[in-house]
Amino acid sequence: MKSKKQKLDLRPSWDEYFLGIARFVSKRSTCLRRKVGALIVKDRRILATGYNGTPSGITHCAKLGCLRRKLNIPSGQRHELCRGLHAEQNVLLQAALYGISLKESTIYITNQPCIICAKMIINAGIKEVVITGTYPDKMARDFLDEAGIKVRKTKSP
Repeated sequence: MKSKKQKLDLRPSWDEYFLGIARFVSKRSTCLRRKVGALIVKDRRILATGYNGTPSGITHCAKLGCLRRKLNIPSGQRHELCRGLHAEQNVLLQAALYGISLKESTIYITNQPCIICAKMIINAGIKEVVITGTYPDKMARDFLDEAGIKVRKTKSP
């Protein structure tokens, strides 16, 4: 029979738990190039979730194809040439839609945010960003650092 301590040691850490949920949320993504999930947490409670994809009521890229792929646009460039929103944008919009304050919260994301999302995270009052994956956007990381937002990269759950 396992001891109580051994059973508790099998529990995921809070980072593993929330990043695991973010990874699961990413499975709802409608993007053909990259599946990203995000969730915002405060006091170990989930406030909102989001994944990357087209706005509500707009035809998914799975039906129309990926414009960025057709135009051979590299990752991290020309964000405006995409039908979808980033997971970070969607999680922030979900919180806004339901009137949820994000001040002093933590955002868990399966990838590092881009510069557009980094600026939104800064102005939303989020205090910490926890990521598992990378993204080719040094400026985003520099902005988060300058704003005093803690960024932690952890291993995938």
